[in-house]
Amino acid sequence: MAEIIRMPRLSDTMEEGNIVAWLKKVGEVVKPGDILAEVETDKATMELESYFNGTLLYVGLESGPVPVDGIIAIIGKPEEDYKSILAAAQAGQPAAVSAPAQPAPAAETASKSQMPEVVTEQPAPVANAEETRLKASPLAKSLANKSGVDLAAVKGSGDHGRIIKKDVEQFMANPTPAIMAPTTFSTTQAQPLPSGEIPVTQMRKIIAKRLGESMFTAPHFYLTMEIDMSNAMDARSAINEDGEVKISFNDFVVKACAVALRKHPMVNSSWMGDKIAIHNVVNIGVAVAVPDGLLVPVVNEANTKSLSQINKEVKELAAKAKDKKLQPQEMQGNTFTISNLGMFDIEEFTAIINPPDACILAVGSIIQKPVVKNGAIVVGNTMKVTLSCDHRVVDGATGAQFLQTLKSILEHPVKMLV
Repeated sequence: MAEIIRMPRLSDTMEEGNIVAWLKKVGEVVKPGDILAEVETDKATMELESYFNGTLLYVGLESGPVPVDGIIAIIGKPEEDYKSILAAAQAGQPAAVSAPAQPAPAAETASKSQMPEVVTEQPAPVANAEETRLKASPLAKSLANKSGVDLAAVKGSGDHGRIIKKDVEQFMANPTPAIMAPTTFSTTQAQPLPSGEIPVTQMRKIIAKRLGESMFTAPHFYLTMEIDMSNAMDARSAINEDGEVKISFNDFVVKACAVALRKHPMVNSSWMGDKIAIHNVVNIGVAVAVPDGLLVPVVNEANTKSLSQINKEVKELAAKAKDKKLQPQEMQGNTFTISNLGMFDIEEFTAIINPPDACILAVGSIIQKPVVKNGAIVVGNTMKVTLSCDHRVVDGATGAQFLQTLKSILEHPVKMLV
């Protein structure tokens, strides 16, 4: 009997999945373990795996968003009449939210009346349609994007000509000058500025929704403190001088926050409507910028981990985030979040609270400036941090006391060992 393939819920916050590309075509034989399609969720691009033997008889949508549990494909025997099964299942299926117009497969042209209803909100941008025609793995796309490689010039060695990471690396080793050469502009004729529209990714949709809800439901207030980082800089230099692991200042901040949160449990809590949940673990989310937006992988029980363990874990999670390989469980359970823009020379900023946390810490860069020490003006190394607080949970004095503890730890790093 034919098997109906529905859009799975691939993350806890996922409401719809965006079909990026089908790796199997109607009429092809599939078996358990075969990758049917690439699906973009609100957090990552994931591969949709088949759990059935048979032939791909029907594809509901070539590309575009489909709600969770929506019918996306049917697998069965080659000559099996799947249309009656499809018609019966469609009655209870949510319609696709938004779909670019796509030509139906030849085998399906005569049965358009039985296909899922598609509501078109806007025409598909040309760039997106071109991207979906290129068969490439998410890792290959990410590497090509970072390296400026035009995937159209890369020959794929995977199944059905699919471009994989190895193909991009081989192309980079022997690039085509016309493709890899940087764009040049004429000095005699002005170039028009780029314009147009880009589709909103699933990740950007969920960022807009969650942060919009946070900003307009949680009453934010902000506390800023300046921290002398001279001792932390000396400690980092001593650790990294002979150490196999190179500790970053962000690792110091994560560890210091974890220690401080144990002393200020109200900052490590969540508003639950009719109660406040005070967490007995310290799980710190570390915001990572990716091309489509922002991901927040979580360092679990950060207070129990050493600086080297935190360094290794954050690096691994950040790499996964940039390659869209993070698993849902690696982005869940946060009790506090850190957003660091110091590497971009941002001196000070405020961040929006990442639900369900009660607070988020915005970390700026370390700058040299004149400071007064022991009555004399000397060169100091200072860093500003701003704590965004949910006033339903954290009061001003509570947030200020947390920052005082954090300041004391960072200015005397040996306290991290206590």
